[in-house]
Amino acid sequence: MGLGDKAERRDVVSFYALTAFAALMYMLPQAWIPALAPLRLALLTSGLAAGLMALRRVGRAEPIFFDGIRGVALLCFAGLALASITWSVNPEVTRFTAIELLKLTAIYLTLVNVVTTPRRLAVVCGALVAASMVTSQGVIHTYFTGTPETLVEGYRAHWVEVYADPNRSAMNLALVVPLAVAFLARKESGWLWRVACAVAVVMALVAIVFTYSRGGFIGLSVAMALWALREQRKLRSVLLGTALALGLVVFAPKSFWERNQTVATFHEDASAMGRVYAWQVTSRISLDKPLLGVGAGAFRHAWHLYAPPQATRAYVAHNIFLDVIGELGWLGLGVFLLFAGSATGGAFAASRNPAVGWLARGLAASMAGYLVCQLSAGYILSAHLYVLFGLAACAQRIARAQEAEASSKVPEIKGRLVASWEGSNHAA
Repeated sequence: MGLGDKAERRDVVSFYALTAFAALMYMLPQAWIPALAPLRLALLTSGLAAGLMALRRVGRAEPIFFDGIRGVALLCFAGLALASITWSVNPEVTRFTAIELLKLTAIYLTLVNVVTTPRRLAVVCGALVAASMVTSQGVIHTYFTGTPETLVEGYRAHWVEVYADPNRSAMNLALVVPLAVAFLARKESGWLWRVACAVAVVMALVAIVFTYSRGGFIGLSVAMALWALREQRKLRSVLLGTALALGLVVFAPKSFWERNQTVATFHEDASAMGRVYAWQVTSRISLDKPLLGVGAGAFRHAWHLYAPPQATRAYVAHNIFLDVIGELGWLGLGVFLLFAGSATGGAFAASRNPAVGWLARGLAASMAGYLVCQLSAGYILSAHLYVLFGLAACAQRIARAQEAEASSKVPEIKGRLVASWEGSNHAA
């Protein structure tokens, strides 16, 4: 029995619960079946996955894998958020943020402990791709049925809950496009699954266009360019990327391109100026409280203390790194960069592995695009971020385990060859 066979028999129920949670992030069944809302299915499945994983290790006296310095950095980040209750400008909000961050940390650690084979990694990524079609459909439906009163800014599509923000809808849908394209480009993928991935890509692109999100468009462009450059079958990847780009150019409405052109005249755009004001607030917070910030989740509550007089409306930081600086100071930024940088580097390192490299390249592209989106968004409490980074860490762990197993077989094979040679009659 090989290493993969043994791993497939462990944490089976936890793995299925984790896969269900990944799908629920996009499906949001409580949005179209209100009776399911009290069940809190996302919390139920994630809690079940984490609880069963921990119970199995306690029951069998097995250590929990904390993912080295990367996991320690995330634990320190969550711990710092919890400690910031003591100096926060709004302790109640900080307490809520810290608890949510601890939950996301538990999901991350569950991922790296349970998703330990190439098959499991592909299943979870596939669940994200398939479930994203529900979100895409929701955004598209809102666009065609919405009115100037219900659409954001009168014309931008969105959906419900976390996807009520068009920017979050766009960046979370852009995340799955490189993964779906990786499945499409893989020869071993069945034709039915390829069709499903193609549909998911088209629906995601249409939904992103209808959100009119500049950050989502830029992030997706970066992600797909990176995937095409790193994919081993360069010609196929370039042709596929070109087809997607041409489809976007041909079918995107004129108003989509007009909004993206406003980047050059940002001072006339209220949305863009909101970002400028948010960055000014971050700068002033950093000068006042450089080490520890104003407390996790308290950025908007500190707005009136640091904003210029003309900035009467409080915004989020609109940049995840500046958000961390404002809320948890340079100390928080240091541990967050250690976590994010190590996770991203792990995906790129796993890209060279023959077993998971095809999917790791998709994950690396998704991470790069997602972080680009976060440069103009800034959502620390994003389950999508920690799941994506967790999957990247899983890819690296799987690649390392396979490399270690392969290297351990080399001395054994050499030993057999030597013994065979010495036992022969060649010296006679």
